[in-house]
Amino acid sequence: MGRRRGVMSDQLKVELAKELGFYDVVQEEGWGGIKARDAGNMVKRAIEMAERQLGQSNNREE
Repeated sequence: MGRRRGVMSDQLKVELAKELGFYDVVQEEGWGGIKARDAGNMVKRAIEMAERQLGQSNNREE
């Protein structure tokens, strides 16, 4: 089974890694060096951001 193409842009991933405090690991070891918990937190934060943006766009349409 091949690797799936990422949904998040590299810019967003870097921004989230910096915000969550593990960007230094990414710089030293690459994305494969982060802990599963950090990856999960990054996805959770990205979902929260997307939900907030979706809610804001829905409010504008009403």
